[in-house]
Amino acid sequence: MVKKQFTHVDKVGRLRMVDVSKKRPTRRSAEASCVVRTTADLSALTPNEQGIEPIHAARLAGVMAAKQTADLIPLCHPLALSDVDVVITSSTRGLEVSSSVVTVDHTGVEMDALTACTVAALSLVNALIKDDPHAQIDDLALLRKTGGRSGDWGRLVPPTSTGTSPE
Repeated sequence: MVKKQFTHVDKVGRLRMVDVSKKRPTRRSAEASCVVRTTADLSALTPNEQGIEPIHAARLAGVMAAKQTADLIPLCHPLALSDVDVVITSSTRGLEVSSSVVTVDHTGVEMDALTACTVAALSLVNALIKDDPHAQIDDLALLRKTGGRSGDWGRLVPPTSTGTSPE
């Protein structure tokens, strides 16, 4: 069995940034999700006396984080993001956080979508911590990615012969 080498490790085992300069810029997108589980009364997330709503703050935190992904994750490429959307909804599982990110660039936005979800969820945990110090983030997952050499991939995309794994 041939052992597959990590893309961010060179032939002698040193970490490296992947050279994407030979790739064509194409439209690429990614979607991610996670869940904030809490026992807190979610009415605590309604606007406070100053009119600041923690859910809006969390959405903004997620968008801002996606734009800073290359500063947060070593060897991640800085990308010109065309669109970032973070949606937070209440469900029986807790607060569902989803993100979608789009770019036209040389490499994908999977890490940017995952970062947006994670930081939005952290912002929600911060807002809930007084009422529920046990609030937790679960089920962080990349749901879908489109574009690039490996094509479309994800939990929401049926496998094909050309798009079965992330790029």
